[in-house]
Amino acid sequence: MTTQKTIFSGIQPSGHLNIGNYIGAISQWVAMQKEYDCIFSVVDYHAITVKQDPEELRKRIIEVTKIYLAAGIDPKKSIIFQQSAVSAHTELAWIFNCYGSYISDLNKMTQFKDKAGKNQEAVSVGLYDYPVLMAADILMYDTDIVPVGEDQRQHVELARDIAKRFNNQFGNIFKLPQAVIRKEGARIMALLDPTKKMSKSDENQNNCIALLDDIESVKKKISRAVTDSSSDIDYDPLNRPGISNLLTIYAQLGIREIPRLVKDYKGKGYGDFKKDLTEVIVKFLEDFQKKYQSISDKEVIKILEDGRKRVEKMANAKMEKVRQVIGVR
Repeated sequence: MTTQKTIFSGIQPSGHLNIGNYIGAISQWVAMQKEYDCIFSVVDYHAITVKQDPEELRKRIIEVTKIYLAAGIDPKKSIIFQQSAVSAHTELAWIFNCYGSYISDLNKMTQFKDKAGKNQEAVSVGLYDYPVLMAADILMYDTDIVPVGEDQRQHVELARDIAKRFNNQFGNIFKLPQAVIRKEGARIMALLDPTKKMSKSDENQNNCIALLDDIESVKKKISRAVTDSSSDIDYDPLNRPGISNLLTIYAQLGIREIPRLVKDYKGKGYGDFKKDLTEVIVKFLEDFQKKYQSISDKEVIKILEDGRKRVEKMANAKMEKVRQVIGVR
């Protein structure tokens, strides 16, 4: 690693990664490789905060890594590793549970409330506590920048709070990371309900376009996507979330500016717009899936192992400092 600033981020290997994950996170990571030291994890311990089928989870870990690679994450420029392969993450999370994390912090986490719903007393402790593990993931590597969606900003703020409290007690051990949220495309919305985020765990898969969807199903999903009752094409996320969401997808995958798209489709109807949007999405997915299919499981396993070796050295050095200051060494 060089003296450049460090980025850390990761995605859970659960559900099917979709174009929202690509636009909002992964494409941003690809661009950041040019300027930063990047560490990208497949955060499998976060995935098991809800029940997972073991065989399916193993497949998803390989799948997510292939998606990273197909999207343009270069293992020669960036580190890619599997979270559970580095035991220091869970050790540091436990230490943070004892030093720097408060129940009052976790009670404020809106992501937990959203995922647990009304049945909060019956969900796992892991789901409640996973922001602390996320803090450990981030702080382990002296991370400067964490590229996240708006819904994860609160967790990065918690990581900063934990680092401040730990440093106040034991000295300057951890850096204070900054959340970075992209200005456009940070939050791609569901196709049938543009008031909620496109989610890889949505029970209705017609709400999202998975990166590995077959092309014919993609065409059907776009044809059914919600626009609105108006006939003109304009960008107004507050009052016209459906067409605005589709314009955002078009702009991000078609490398276009939204104002230009609005101008180009002035006087045209939704039929013309959706036809062209379909072509843009299909072209992107065909190119992406071709790259994905060219990557072997053997290649993925080697990349993850190389990544583990690289981050483990950093993690072990950080943990030795932590163990020393808290008195267990």
